[in-house]
Amino acid sequence: MRLEITRKSDLALRALRVLATGPNVWKASALARAIGTTPGFLTQALGPLVRHGWVLSSVGPTGGYRYAGSMSRPSMLEVIEAIEGPALDANCVLPDSAQCTVAASGAPCVLHEGWLQASAAVQAMLAGTPAVTPCSQRPPAGMDRSRHEPTAAMTSPAR
Repeated sequence: MRLEITRKSDLALRALRVLATGPNVWKASALARAIGTTPGFLTQALGPLVRHGWVLSSVGPTGGYRYAGSMSRPSMLEVIEAIEGPALDANCVLPDSAQCTVAASGAPCVLHEGWLQASAAVQAMLAGTPAVTPCSQRPPAGMDRSRHEPTAAMTSPAR
């Protein structure tokens, strides 16, 4: 597992939390504005969440995205893995894995065992953290929940 996730995973997690604020349908443009991205990239980020059944998508003039509210609420790790692929990675952390002798002689480099333990701890924490929590059941600051549009405070320049 890498020590960082892509922007796509970050946006997917943020969009899921915004969608969980209510049962209403969010237009892609309004949801993209709410999380700071473009509608096109939002569609890419939400595709895996739609395929897993965590987000519902509909097309047409009344279409958009909404939280599925399924009984199986995903963990942060499940969402990240839906975007990034499997997190478990036993590869060496050295940039050139040939430097890790585990491949050549069976004896790992000095970082190998510690990295595997740290990676497992991070994965366990993410697996135990719900992607949607009770605090995410509120609309984001500056968002009008009834219309899913930014309020004046959200669109005004910061002073």
